[in-house]
Amino acid sequence: MSTHPGFHSLHEETSATLPVTGDLPRWLTGSLLRNGPGAFSFPDGSAVDHWFDGLAMVSRFTFDPADADGDSAVHYRNQFLRTDAYEAARVGEFEGGFATGETTLRSRLATFLTDPYDNTNIVVERVGDSYVALTESPRWVALDPDSLDLRGHVEYDGDAPSGQLSCAHLKRDPTTGTLVNVDTEFGRTSQYHVYTIPEPGTREHVGSVPTDEPAYMHSFALTPRYVVLTEFPLRVDPLRFLKPGRQAPFIEQFEWEPDRGTRVVVLDRTSGTVVAAPTTDPVFGFHHVNAFERAGGTEIVFDLETVPDATTIDSLYLDSLRDGEMGAIAGRLERFTVDLGDPTGHGRYDAEDVTVTREVLHDSGTALPTVSPARWCREHRYVYAMDMPQPVTEWARGVVKYDTETGDVTEADAGGDYFGEPIFVPNPEGDAEDDGAVVTVALDAAADRSRLVVLDGADLTERARVTLPHALPFAFHGRYFPEIRAPS
Repeated sequence: MSTHPGFHSLHEETSATLPVTGDLPRWLTGSLLRNGPGAFSFPDGSAVDHWFDGLAMVSRFTFDPADADGDSAVHYRNQFLRTDAYEAARVGEFEGGFATGETTLRSRLATFLTDPYDNTNIVVERVGDSYVALTESPRWVALDPDSLDLRGHVEYDGDAPSGQLSCAHLKRDPTTGTLVNVDTEFGRTSQYHVYTIPEPGTREHVGSVPTDEPAYMHSFALTPRYVVLTEFPLRVDPLRFLKPGRQAPFIEQFEWEPDRGTRVVVLDRTSGTVVAAPTTDPVFGFHHVNAFERAGGTEIVFDLETVPDATTIDSLYLDSLRDGEMGAIAGRLERFTVDLGDPTGHGRYDAEDVTVTREVLHDSGTALPTVSPARWCREHRYVYAMDMPQPVTEWARGVVKYDTETGDVTEADAGGDYFGEPIFVPNPEGDAEDDGAVVTVALDAAADRSRLVVLDGADLTERARVTLPHALPFAFHGRYFPEIRAPS
């Protein structure tokens, strides 16, 4: 293993039915699919440089609660996605990704147009009846949720505009089931294209936003009426696409321009028009937690995990992570409120009346914050996140639950283990927002094993755990799918 655990390569793939210690909730009968980097080194001796570039590995945990005899189990499987990037790495032809590989912006974007990157190692989402693995390329791969075998790439038909980059995180409106995403198209006039996804292979254009220098955006915010783009001042000059330019990893083509501030673009989901675009102080972030509306839709609130600038990307190079030299500022939970004022007609607002304010909710370190999926696009009370030291000196040793109404904080200590992203699963028969379970994966470095841990959503006490046959590398994101059940 590496000097610091969690950033090692796991080449073992396995399928096993594992016993449960503790008590699984009887209603927890679906599957957790987690996605993330499974290997950083390849058979020819080459390796990637950055955590974000490891080869995609999906882990499936299917819950099988106690039967009449009181026995419960979790059906576990982990498998690399057999993408083009995976096959290239096996034969020593991996050309790089987010922060690995020297190239020009021109050549990288040309590659995105002709053969988009498919190392889809960020998250798995359900689109219609299909399950797709995503990254920041518009090239998704479909997979079988049981076997984790690939079912091919998702190709798009129709005239809806698209781009060379996509946000890695789709947003779902739980009331309508509508899926929304954002592409960035580079050119003489660059644009952010907002679209809905009725089913795999189709997209419907909502609206587009021109930009002089596109920003790096990993996610965005969604409310019932609006799409909100947080345009951080980590920008790239699209004119460099038209000339050879300098050799550098893709993300290093972007430059931090704090004088621009952070522009908050509010786009109407029905008309596709930009109704407001106020600017606030410079900040950076990967993950929007949730968003909702107040005051009849004239006030938009979204929670975002922020860091002061983009140096956090540099801190995630593998050499630093493995040496334990993280040295970055951990994320903190921050609330943004956009007050649109009074409409002037045709759904537009006077720019002079629009304001954006910021409030720090939780100043202690966090990572990968989530809320209950039952609260998406609605006002939420609780946020769950990895509990990180501030500044970052080691990986998360626990999970934190933050109450946005009272400011109260509940913590779960992993007992020496390292925790991953906490996913809240609501009790389908529960009434309270925190009536449910928090599922996460913890790494016991001493035992060289990972564990699936199930916590109570209200007080974060441990309800159950399952020991895996190996130590999983630290993953990125998971989704719980109630419809993927154990075989009867």
